[in-house]
Amino acid sequence: MDATIKDIARIVKVSYATVSRALNNKHGVKPETRKRILEEARRLNYRPNAIARGLVKKQTHSIGLVIPDITNPFYPEVARGVEDAAQEVGYSVFLCNTNWEKDRELRYIELLTSKRVDGLIIAPVSETTETLQRFLRSVPVVYVSTTSVADHESYVTIDNIKGGYLATELLIRTGKTPVAFIGSEEDSHTLQERLEGYKQALKDYHQPVDERYVRYGNFKRETGSRFIKKMVLEGVKPKGVFGENDLLAIGIIQGAKEIGLAIPEDLAVVGFDDIPLASFPEISLTTIAQPKYEMGRYAVEILLKRIGLEDTGSFPRQRLILEPNLVRRNSA
Repeated sequence: MDATIKDIARIVKVSYATVSRALNNKHGVKPETRKRILEEARRLNYRPNAIARGLVKKQTHSIGLVIPDITNPFYPEVARGVEDAAQEVGYSVFLCNTNWEKDRELRYIELLTSKRVDGLIIAPVSETTETLQRFLRSVPVVYVSTTSVADHESYVTIDNIKGGYLATELLIRTGKTPVAFIGSEEDSHTLQERLEGYKQALKDYHQPVDERYVRYGNFKRETGSRFIKKMVLEGVKPKGVFGENDLLAIGIIQGAKEIGLAIPEDLAVVGFDDIPLASFPEISLTTIAQPKYEMGRYAVEILLKRIGLEDTGSFPRQRLILEPNLVRRNSA
């Protein structure tokens, strides 16, 4: 059994309060008494009870990180940035993977708030869920890789509109028209912003906006493969495709090759994220790069500022929008 303050107090023959003051380096303890208490604490290998201290101080020095898909290489990079930044200031991180399930997301948020985490960083499954917003009102929150529908919430994201524009513009300027768009769920802000960039580029270059070339599924690689095959089977034959993320784009490449299309001669493909797989020679995906690791670090910095202002009731919204970068490889 772990040693407690009571054990130290009993051995040194002082009050619990005296032991607590000595361990927390507070005034009111004689030097010789403090020395004996610290020596006994070391001998007993005493470790503070973080939960108990958190209840007293109303802080647990822990934050929750809720992401939708740990198998998508984008999110582990974000998580690494979060963990590194948190560790540097003595915070622990509880990582929860929702697998794109809204009910699981709500359960994790309820669990984390019940554990009294000091704040949450979340890449939500759906930003429009009222139940989600109700849960998040009780704790400081920073959204990562997406904006927030709540006016008071902070977020760190990329300029998705510009990124979508750059991806589509490249395909148009290299003659790969018509250009298709394959994305995830329609209620995602991220999708809507990248789709807006796609459509704006088409309009600026006097290309038709044809909804037959726009498909919605999920962020999985299999979705990209399935949709490109389905489009070709229906007689909708794009020359270029913008995949909302790299996994979709890699799936598009795979599906296109399976039906005999050459990349990029018959079909040029651009993704979004620049995950490590994108640079593999056999894939060589042209993509829009995001500073994933930096996103995680920035999210922690903003969250800690919000936690520090909790007692004042002042939660100034911070919106950090990072610049996308086009990385040209062999797929387009």
